[in-house]
Amino acid sequence: MRLTILINGPDPTDNHDYALLWLDTEERRWSREAHSGIELPEWGEIENRGTETVLVGSASPAPLCVLHGLQVSRHQEVSGAGGLATLAHEVDPARTDWHWRLQAVDRAQVRAESAVFAGEGLTRPSTFPAHPTYRPHPTPAANVRHTR
Repeated sequence: MRLTILINGPDPTDNHDYALLWLDTEERRWSREAHSGIELPEWGEIENRGTETVLVGSASPAPLCVLHGLQVSRHQEVSGAGGLATLAHEVDPARTDWHWRLQAVDRAQVRAESAVFAGEGLTRPSTFPAHPTYRPHPTPAANVRHTR
């Protein structure tokens, strides 16, 4: 199952910083799909700690972001549609009250397009299936017979 999460300030008309994340609950990985002003690495791993979902980086087990109130059960049941988010890199946590919002839940089996979710380029052993080799289709011009 994949969750789409938006992290931004309490009033997006006043604070335009945001991060859009995909959380793959089966593979226990997340990826940053878009962002402006909220600096997170491109991907990392997910840890569930009670009523919190913790996003850690790919190179370090230190928490980067905590999504308070987001729980995913082992039966893939999601509790919580929004709550507070704590960003570890914030020097002054009182600077901004970050919020997370559940934007979408995709329960379909999705074949990863990104090497991060396909298991390529990882330094640790992966349970991901290998990404198929890309073979471009012949251009239409190569299949056309020219006659006079």
